[in-house]
Amino acid sequence: MEKHKCGWCVGDTLYEKYHDNEWGVPLHDDQLLFEFLILETFQAGLSWITILRKRENFRDAFHNFDYKMIAQYTDEKKDELLQDKGIIRNKLKVKSAVTNAQNFIKIQDEFGSFDSYIWNFVQGKPIVNTWKNHKDCPANTQVSDTISKDLKKRGFKFVGSTVIYAFMQAIGMVNDHEIGCFRYKEV
Repeated sequence: MEKHKCGWCVGDTLYEKYHDNEWGVPLHDDQLLFEFLILETFQAGLSWITILRKRENFRDAFHNFDYKMIAQYTDEKKDELLQDKGIIRNKLKVKSAVTNAQNFIKIQDEFGSFDSYIWNFVQGKPIVNTWKNHKDCPANTQVSDTISKDLKKRGFKFVGSTVIYAFMQAIGMVNDHEIGCFRYKEV
C-alpha cells in the first residue's frame, strides 16, 4: 500500500523525492541553510518545482553554495552567471545572492553560526502545525514576518515574509506536513 503524502507533491517524482527526504527535516548545518536560503530567494515569484529542476545547475554555478566564495564574487562572475541558462537569470537575484552571502557571514560572526541566529526565532524547536490539507497552510506567519524584517534590516534581499516562511518549512523550523502524511510524525 502506498503511503499518504502531502497533496502538493503528489504526481511529480522529483517533488515526491524532495518531500519524502528533505522537506521539513530540521536542518542545523550552515552550508545547507545557506543553500536553501539562496534557492528560496531565487524561487520568489516562481514555482518551487522550477527551482528543484534547476537545483544541480545552481549547485554547479554557485560553487556548491559555498557562501565564502559567493561573498567574493566579482561583477565579471555575476555577468557570467547571467549567461548561464541552467539557472534563473535574474540580475537582481544574482546580485542578491552575493549580498546575502556577505550578510550571512556577518550573522555567523555575530551569533557564532547562522543556525544559532535563525533557530532562535523558534526557541530552537520546530513549530508543529496540524493541517489536514496543505491548502490550509498559510503563506506567511508572524514569525516569518519577524524574521523577514530582521533579515532586511541586516541588508538581505528577496527575503519577504512568504519567502521566509517557505524557507522555514524547507529547513524544518515549521512542520507543515499534512497530519495524514507519513512524514508528519517522522520529522
